[in-house]
Amino acid sequence: MSLDKLSLTDWIEAAEAQSVLFTDFCVDFQSKQLGISSADIVARMEDLLTVMEESIAAGLTGVRSKGGLVGGDAQRLRRYSDSGQRSMLGSFVGKAVTYSLAVGEANAAMGRIVAAPTAGSSGVLPAILFTLKSEFHLEQTELAKGMVVAGAIGMVIDSRASLAGAAGGCQAECGSAGAMAAGAIVSLLGGTPVQVGHAVAITIKNMLGLVCDPVAGLVEVPCVKRNAGAVAQAIVAAEMALAGIESVIPVDEVIDAMESVGQSMHCSLKETAQGGLAVTPTGLALTEKIFGNCK
Repeated sequence: MSLDKLSLTDWIEAAEAQSVLFTDFCVDFQSKQLGISSADIVARMEDLLTVMEESIAAGLTGVRSKGGLVGGDAQRLRRYSDSGQRSMLGSFVGKAVTYSLAVGEANAAMGRIVAAPTAGSSGVLPAILFTLKSEFHLEQTELAKGMVVAGAIGMVIDSRASLAGAAGGCQAECGSAGAMAAGAIVSLLGGTPVQVGHAVAITIKNMLGLVCDPVAGLVEVPCVKRNAGAVAQAIVAAEMALAGIESVIPVDEVIDAMESVGQSMHCSLKETAQGGLAVTPTGLALTEKIFGNCK
């Protein structure tokens, strides 16, 4: 394996050979790479978790974005869920989707968030982690280890493909965030390292080819709602992996395919606001309303 191209398969096989959970493998690996103790790594992640939790709380207050295109949807969904009306999502998915909208709206309102891996996809991982904490009564230290797992997955994706919408479309942002979250779910709920890999692969496969087409060039529409979609994809993939369902295509090959798709994608669909939803009649009208006629 070259130094600049990491392999999630290699790490999974190493964890399996050591008969350790993937969380423990990743924490130990990062400790050795960074030359700091495992406790220090966990403590750093706990600091980030505090920011994530605060961004969820901020979003749930109904904040509005600077561009005026989004805001209040997390609050609306929470009210709907609390109203006793029939919910198709259920407690876990409903809460996770609500939290993802909250962080996305906090980000669009220029609040403080954790880019995980980017600002535009910042709602996915916090939503998953704090829903796991609420629904499965996990401790903060466990969530911190899940963060390290998610970070390790992100490192591999970044080395083999990209985490930037400008390079690979939204598959690189929300797709990667969903994959990171799916791997964290499996690892935190006691899945094997191999199952972590399948969860990552399934998530990316299901989001392959997703374009980045922000209306008016702002991280608002459709970005915030795409975070919610990525959360749902992560949960579906994690559940399948924990049930023993496998990805036919190995995880590293799936990531490589995402890179190939990203390279094939036209530049108008990679964060330039020159294609997709950004150039619909409504998208163009909103752009002119916010910025005026720039011709």
